[in-house]
Amino acid sequence: MAPTQGPRAPLEFGGPLGFQALVLTALLVGLGMSAGLPLGALPEMLLPLAFVATLTAFIFSLFLYMKAQVAPVSALAPGGNSGNPIYDFFLGRELNPRICFFDFKYFCELRPGLIGWVLINLALLMKEAELRGSPSLAMWLVNGFQLLYVGDALWHEEAVLTTMDITHDGFGFMLAFGDMAWVPFTYSLQAQFLLHHPQPLGLPMASVICLINGLETISTATGRKLLVSGWWGMVRHPNYLGDLIMALAWSLPCGVSHLLPYFYLLYFTALLVHREARDERQCLQKYGLAWQEYCRRVPYRIMPYIY
Repeated sequence: MAPTQGPRAPLEFGGPLGFQALVLTALLVGLGMSAGLPLGALPEMLLPLAFVATLTAFIFSLFLYMKAQVAPVSALAPGGNSGNPIYDFFLGRELNPRICFFDFKYFCELRPGLIGWVLINLALLMKEAELRGSPSLAMWLVNGFQLLYVGDALWHEEAVLTTMDITHDGFGFMLAFGDMAWVPFTYSLQAQFLLHHPQPLGLPMASVICLINGLETISTATGRKLLVSGWWGMVRHPNYLGDLIMALAWSLPCGVSHLLPYFYLLYFTALLVHREARDERQCLQKYGLAWQEYCRRVPYRIMPYIY
C-alpha cells in the first residue's frame, strides 16, 4: 500500500528554521569562545566524537525501528518493509516518523550534519591559527566555500521535501548515520588535510578556484513538463554536474599531492551516479514514453559527451 502520510514543513517564524539553527549555533559558539571555550582543541577529539556520533545514530535508529512497529501501514516506507529485521533497520521502516508536530527525518536531514560540518571546519581553522599564527588562504577558501554551501542549503531547507530521501526512503540507520556522523566527519576532510598538510596557494590560483566554485547552476525542475533546452537540453541531471564542479573547487585548494582531499569528490560521484540511476527508473515510471523520448534527445546523463 502506498504511503499516504507525506512530509510537512514545520511552521517557521522569522525565517527558515534551519538557517536560524545555524545562526543560533554561531552565536552560542561565539559566546563560548569569548568565555574561554578552547574550540581549537576540538580537532584532537575528532575520532572519539565520530565514535559517539555513530553510537548515537545506532541508538536513535533502534528507537525509530521500535516506533515503526506501532505505526499505521499508511506511514510505512515502500522499501523498508521487507520482513528482514536487519535490512529494515538499515533502510528504515517508517517514512516520516513524527511525535506530534516534530518530524524527525526533516529535522535530521540537514541540520545536525551540516552545522556540525562547518563547526568542525571552524575548529580546524582556529587550530591552524594557533599553530601557524594565522589561517592559510587555502583554509580560508575551504571554510568560505563550504559555509556558503551550508548557509544556502539551510536557507532553502524546505527544498529537501521533494527529495527521494524524504518522499521515498524510510528513516533508518542509513540516513541517521549519514546525517549525524558521515557528513560532519568526512565532508570536513579538506580542512582536516590542510591542518596537517599546509598548501601554498597564490592569489591567481585562488581566483581561478573561486570562479570554478561560482559557476552558475540551476535547481531541479518541478512540474509536469520536461525541459529540453538550456542546461536540461545538454544533460538530464545538470544539478548533479553542478554539485561535482563545486566539490572539485573545494578540493583544489588542497593541491594535488594527495588523494585524501579528493575523497569527497570521488564518493560524491559514486553517490550521484547511483542516485541518478534511481531517478531514471522513477522518471521512466512516471513519464513513460515522454521520458524515453527525452532520453533519446538528451543522451548524456550528468557529464556532456562523457556520461
